[in-house]
Amino acid sequence: MEDLIQQVLSALKGIWKYRWHAVLVSWLVAIAGFIKVISLPDNYQTSARVFVDTQTILKPLMAGMTSVPNTEQQVAIMSRTLLSRPNVERVMRMVDLDLDSRTVREHEAQLDDLLRNIKISGTNAYDIYTISYTGPQPKVTRDVVQSLLTIFVEGSFQGKKGDSQKAVQFIDEQIKNYEDKLSAAENLMKDFKIRNNMLLPRQGIDYGSQLLMMSDSLNNAKLELLEAEQSRKAIQSQIEGDEPVLDLEPTASAISNPELDERIATLNKNLDSLRMQYTELHPDIVASKRLVAQLEQRKIEESKLRSASGDPGKNYSPMLQQLKVALTEADARVAAIKARVAEFTARNERLLAHSNAVPEVESQLAQLNRDYVINKENYEKLIGRREAAKLSGELSSTTDMMAFKIIDPPTVPLSPVGPNRPLLFSVALAAALVAGVAAALLISQIRPTFLSPSELRDATGLTVLGTVAMNWTERQQTRQRRARYAFSACLGSLFMLYGGVVAAALLKF
Repeated sequence: MEDLIQQVLSALKGIWKYRWHAVLVSWLVAIAGFIKVISLPDNYQTSARVFVDTQTILKPLMAGMTSVPNTEQQVAIMSRTLLSRPNVERVMRMVDLDLDSRTVREHEAQLDDLLRNIKISGTNAYDIYTISYTGPQPKVTRDVVQSLLTIFVEGSFQGKKGDSQKAVQFIDEQIKNYEDKLSAAENLMKDFKIRNNMLLPRQGIDYGSQLLMMSDSLNNAKLELLEAEQSRKAIQSQIEGDEPVLDLEPTASAISNPELDERIATLNKNLDSLRMQYTELHPDIVASKRLVAQLEQRKIEESKLRSASGDPGKNYSPMLQQLKVALTEADARVAAIKARVAEFTARNERLLAHSNAVPEVESQLAQLNRDYVINKENYEKLIGRREAAKLSGELSSTTDMMAFKIIDPPTVPLSPVGPNRPLLFSVALAAALVAGVAAALLISQIRPTFLSPSELRDATGLTVLGTVAMNWTERQQTRQRRARYAFSACLGSLFMLYGGVVAAALLKF
């Protein structure tokens, strides 16, 4: 922050050092600016206000029978297109401005000047339009506004009947075209229905719905077949698990022998008691284990003898016979469902073969119907619009749908409205002061001097041991005082000149 303040102070000191250069530049710029502002030509402005009455009693009466012209929109469009190039050129011819242009470039310059200085404004609520123009000649200014007002009023009434006749002629041509389109569409639909009679949908069910129903039936049959096969597989598994196995070696625990089982249980109980007192290598425990093994082996041998002497068919249970009967029924059911699946598959394939062509037929039929409906609707609308257009044309040509009332006619202006010379003089003075300060600052940067010890230290990097003060003599002080007075007088004279030209401009207006 301190560095910034030092730079600002240094710049101010440099400007003060070359203050005479600043005053000289300010005087030159101010005089040039004042002369330029004084030489600007005076501008005169005039305007006219016109009221457009678009409210008529025929609007509510004819609203249901015809399309009443939108006079508000018509006037609004005319106000926006009033400043078109043909209209402005017509204004130039009406006020004889085209006589002053000798070349194409001068003609274009006059045209651009007119477009730039003409203003048109309006109010949406009351249909009041204001036309204004600013120019260097009072009479020409009035004539330009009057010419624009004439073009505005005349342009709103031209071409109403011609537009209606053109609209009716255009609608007649379109009706004829749609009649041809309807006839062609009807012939196409007739030929198409004859050619694709077998593929068209009947009784509200199309081929897509039939295909979907057949696909659902086929899927249900396949699911039922899968369930029947799983049921048959489960019965086969039960049969295979219930058949007797005659060659397996029986185990002692699976054989029932009450006498030997009681002895084995007593020995196991004594063996448990001995294990609580001794280890597995104790002679009593070893003897008891050997005796238990001998009894179990004897139990198995006695069981084999009883099985050999019994009936071999005793292991076949009645449940096995019932399972075999159920397996036969399951096989028959699976075969019946397979036949149904095959039939549904054949029907589905036939529908698929036909359905490849059916969507295209249905799409073409829908397209033909859609085109026919659209053409028929447009044809019926055009018939109604033609009668409405005829009635609208008669209504517009035989009655006044709008009335123009000039509220303020254009007049010749007596005093100029511009340019705003006081403001321009102020801008010229401000520009002169800024130019003077900028010139002094630029000279101080081009011819730099060290105005303080800190600047010398920052520029050289050397330590400043001291400074020598200037002891001005009385004669030098007097000279400096006179120079300051002269500077103040020069600057004050500039402001006095500004005040004089501003006062003169205000008196003129």
